[in-house]
Amino acid sequence: MPHAMPDPDAPADEPGDGEPAARARGEQPRVDLALQGGGSHGAFTWGVLDRLLEDDGLEIDAISGTSAGALNAGVLASAHARGGRAAAREALTEFWHDVSRTTQAFAPFSLGQARALGTSLHFDRLPSTQWLGSFLRAFSPYEFNPLNLNPLRDVLRRHIDEAALRNCRIPLFVTATSVHSGQARVFSGRELSIDALLASACLPFIFQAVEIDGEPYWDGGYTGNPALYPLIYRSTVADVMLVKINPLRRAGTPRTSVEILDRLSEITFNASLVGEMRAIAFVSRLLREDRLDRGRYKDLRLHMIADEEGLAPYGAGSKLDTDRALIDALFGLGRDAAHAWLRHHRAAVGVRSTLDIERQFLAKPPRAR
Repeated sequence: MPHAMPDPDAPADEPGDGEPAARARGEQPRVDLALQGGGSHGAFTWGVLDRLLEDDGLEIDAISGTSAGALNAGVLASAHARGGRAAAREALTEFWHDVSRTTQAFAPFSLGQARALGTSLHFDRLPSTQWLGSFLRAFSPYEFNPLNLNPLRDVLRRHIDEAALRNCRIPLFVTATSVHSGQARVFSGRELSIDALLASACLPFIFQAVEIDGEPYWDGGYTGNPALYPLIYRSTVADVMLVKINPLRRAGTPRTSVEILDRLSEITFNASLVGEMRAIAFVSRLLREDRLDRGRYKDLRLHMIADEEGLAPYGAGSKLDTDRALIDALFGLGRDAAHAWLRHHRAAVGVRSTLDIERQFLAKPPRAR
């Protein structure tokens, strides 16, 4: 159903016509994964991946990840290269538990603190959140963190084998944003490293830019959250599964400075994805109208695992919280969402799309009454 515009500098890929035959042979359906970033909400994606890696899940052919999505992808791919699906599941569990132990000291709030103050899951109402927002607007990481300390670097070193990352069976594409050009940089193959993963997850108000070969990089969410085009141009699989953790819509109007900045961040981090989806929908319509040559375009089948309703109570402020209770709750939501998707849509992989781009990403805002 959805399609994508061809890369003018590369030959068009053949659609993944082998999926029905593979299904007849009893093989698992193959998909490419596109993993969004979203701070600690990446634990939702951990839950999704844990379910997809089970024996009745899907065969992962390639992954494009940004920020927390890139970290999930790096841990999965590195462990998968060493020990397959079971090793990847175990590595993701150990990684997220280590994140909770190591980085919670750097968060000024927690799920327990929010509940104790009677704010439910609205972390942006905590005094510590208000203080942090004011502090980050007043000082840059070059001022409050001159030694460039990043607890994630040590966590990644404990859980990722860089040699395995560069030689893994699952092609991995990691997006970061070039500070100089403002363009997306996609790291893959021999370019992959712990620094590339840190660059993809480098929030510029919290961490100093990550330099790679003399070029500074910030979080990839500004230019590709996640980037879909590497999966279109550099993979032969036609099924692309988006794991979405950032809400497109939020009810109500932000009123505090923290709420406004949080919503602006969500809108910014969704903009590139919406743009790619708009291009795919446009080409799809032209193909349905026989106004484009189908032989020059890759026929995509798009799918999405998300749970906006389940994630809605966890406001944007909670993305900096790595409290174990929150991490485990998000993991459970992700597993449940993936299980529900497999139950209802697994048979569609290799056959048809299950994501309605226009309804999910291009819906017109409601008219004012």
